[in-house]
Amino acid sequence: MDSRSSIPGPVDLQVEGTDDDSDLIALGRQFEEIAANVQKLHNSASPNDHLEPVEAMLGRLEPIERAIMATPARTVAGLGVKARHAAYVMSEYWNAPIDRMDWDARAVRLLIEAVCEAAGAPLLFDRDTRHGSSGLWLSSDQG
Repeated sequence: MDSRSSIPGPVDLQVEGTDDDSDLIALGRQFEEIAANVQKLHNSASPNDHLEPVEAMLGRLEPIERAIMATPARTVAGLGVKARHAAYVMSEYWNAPIDRMDWDARAVRLLIEAVCEAAGAPLLFDRDTRHGSSGLWLSSDQG
């Protein structure tokens, strides 16, 4: 089976200014789809067997992430996209119980969680790290 067939098609990164966040939300969906595929391959029995497709997907993910960071959020839903992306980038903040984190990391984590909650955009990680369980990727269909 050709591993490239599971890689999503071309990405349109042309984002026009509008009064809504439809462009940002579309970027968020593309990000979640590719990131979930990367995680699936990474979690497979032999991640090294999938190194080439993972690298290709990460190469496709970078311009989407840059576009998410560069596109201003105009709605709470848009803020949710940005917060979920920030959580992905700062995923190490979910690897420890919150009461054992440095103050600055705790502040960032709590802010991201609050924005995600207000936006109705569940985190892409398991939030229950009170007992030291590391954050786990959730499928994008949960958001």
